[in-house]
Amino acid sequence: MAKIIAINAGSSSLKFQLFEMPSEEVITKGLIERIGLNDAVFNISVNGEKIQEITEIPDHDVAVKILLGKLTELGIIASLDEIEGIGHRVVHGGEEFADSSLITDEVIAKIDTLSELAPLHNPANLTGISAFQHVLPNVPAVAVFDTAFHQTMPEKSYLYSLPYEYYEQYGIRKYGFHGTSHKYVSQRAAELLGRPIDQLRLISCHLGNGASIAAIEGGKSMDTSMGFTPLAGVTMGTRSGNIDPALIPFIMEKTDQSADEVLQVLNKKSGLLGISGFSSDLRDITEQAKEGNDRAELALQIFADNIHKYIGSYASGMNGVDAIIFTAGIGENSEIVRARVLQGLEFMGVYWDPTLNKISGEESFINYPHSPVKVMVIPTNEEVMIARDVCRMAGI
Repeated sequence: MAKIIAINAGSSSLKFQLFEMPSEEVITKGLIERIGLNDAVFNISVNGEKIQEITEIPDHDVAVKILLGKLTELGIIASLDEIEGIGHRVVHGGEEFADSSLITDEVIAKIDTLSELAPLHNPANLTGISAFQHVLPNVPAVAVFDTAFHQTMPEKSYLYSLPYEYYEQYGIRKYGFHGTSHKYVSQRAAELLGRPIDQLRLISCHLGNGASIAAIEGGKSMDTSMGFTPLAGVTMGTRSGNIDPALIPFIMEKTDQSADEVLQVLNKKSGLLGISGFSSDLRDITEQAKEGNDRAELALQIFADNIHKYIGSYASGMNGVDAIIFTAGIGENSEIVRARVLQGLEFMGVYWDPTLNKISGEESFINYPHSPVKVMVIPTNEEVMIARDVCRMAGI
């Protein structure tokens, strides 16, 4: 049995899970927040008990030292020698990485180069990698890329209708995101269906504050809703999703904002927040819609309708679909969103049971037994996918 730690480092946070592999048992997990401040928060779960400490954590190096110290101090592991592999979530792998990769100096240099495609994420991911290298330099480390799963998309799916040299010279294309989640739930769906994944056509709906839909055929991503950045696709919590690109200069002129300022609006002030006018949280919007708030109802309608259209489009592109998967915070927990998304899909063989749909956060089929297209709720687990890839890439 090997102990593998999965890491998701943000600019001021570090999320972790320690696994016993290959059993995939979670030994402990936690989150360090507000790194760089005097009142940073360290959270860890030990035997089902949550422990929280508020302390000064000036940088990620200190955060990692505190984390590893707590693992031994709390008796979770006897020594750091027990950790045999580290997996790091990296948001953008561009076209360089179609799979996870053992971390070397060359890999780090490539991730750094790709930072221009994910300026808010890749530098933070690299910070986490560097911090662990300082403390555990001899432990194999693996980078697991959000974009890697979508590198199987054909050109017709990932190219934009722009001058081809833009793709050749600047890498302008659709990359897609949430790949680790889409990969996990598609593999789990095949297990639950009792069928080989290479025989299945699946549509995966990762619905959270960020949301993306993926068409998965034979276990490979054929298309996905997010694009060059995570701004594209369906309406999200604060992101606009797809809009007419000519709107950007129009908004700039009308509001006297720069291009960067308009992009901030599209990323941070749009989506459910922009339409409703009061919240990006679907739970708030659902409650207000029930109480008769027209704009909350409109936000709910637009959100569900966007997803509904993608499902129809992807089913058509794959000449049918065997199962639709709902995952992530909203997908796993919102019966209202699932119902609105599925309503009207009976024409393509989707027959879902409103009673079964009342479940929340549980792995379940919510279709009638006779439904040709199965509908599944599968809680995602990106961390276990990271741990699996560490074992696979490092030969553990």
